[in-house]
Amino acid sequence: MSTPTASKADETRYSAPLQDSGLPLLLRGKDVAARIRSECESEIAELKARHGILPGLAVVRLGSDPASVSYAQRIRDSFGKSGITVTMIELEDTVSRALFQSELARLNVLPEIAAIIVQQPLPPQIDLETIVGAIDPAKDVDGIHPINAGRLMLGLDCYVPATPAGGMAILDYYNIPIEGKRALVIGRSGVVGKPLAQLLLARNATVTVAHSRSVDLPSLIAEAEILAVAVGKPHMVKGESLRPGTVVLDFGAAVVDDKMTGDVDYAGALDRVAAITPVPGGTGPVTNAMLLKNAVRAIRRAVRYAR
Repeated sequence: MSTPTASKADETRYSAPLQDSGLPLLLRGKDVAARIRSECESEIAELKARHGILPGLAVVRLGSDPASVSYAQRIRDSFGKSGITVTMIELEDTVSRALFQSELARLNVLPEIAAIIVQQPLPPQIDLETIVGAIDPAKDVDGIHPINAGRLMLGLDCYVPATPAGGMAILDYYNIPIEGKRALVIGRSGVVGKPLAQLLLARNATVTVAHSRSVDLPSLIAEAEILAVAVGKPHMVKGESLRPGTVVLDFGAAVVDDKMTGDVDYAGALDRVAAITPVPGGTGPVTNAMLLKNAVRAIRRAVRYAR
């Protein structure tokens, strides 16, 4: 099984000047995403000029969940605009585990496929272990394979899940200091909380990971200089519990009273934070851009090894 590659040159720092008005800085993701997308599109154009037709991305979807269908369409549209060919693989939600694994095995060896995404939600007979056991880590642009997760923990080059990678890109773009800061990550999922903690550690933050069993969460929040929340519970973090001057990354996204809202009480937080990602318009756009960046990396690797 081949190993994903990512050069140190991929650790691009995106920067914009901090404002000095005394008002909270809104960490909007649109400009960050636009910068990343522009660089990805330039690289794709260069690769096409050098190699001709490039391998593309396969999106595997099981069933017809409306949100999943909509997300797949957005990927196809946005990646297509960036010059990446997207192949949609649509399977019935009743597909057997063996058939699903055989389909991933087929995609693993197809030279015209450089990257693979398996969409969620998954039917009950297909679990995460089924996916990570069948997908080639060199094509795993979601960064969920144990080899990618392990390399991240060891500080080695790998595919990093797009959501936490996007959070780090936002901090860099807005010149938010990380080294030496007390960072609190609320949420311990394998695709957001845990990898984000590793990324912050790699940048020399002092990191605490909190979760549903954490005792006295308000005290932990009150100590955080950087707070990242990814639990899917609207407004679980109240403004008054925040340390004055905190930088907040809110990865939550839920609809409350017909409005998209995050895990942090945004209105209550504005009087206390130094900077915060709005919901919507904060981390979401950058997540999609970082997924594109991972796909470009996979394509670059594929054409290099095809020579």
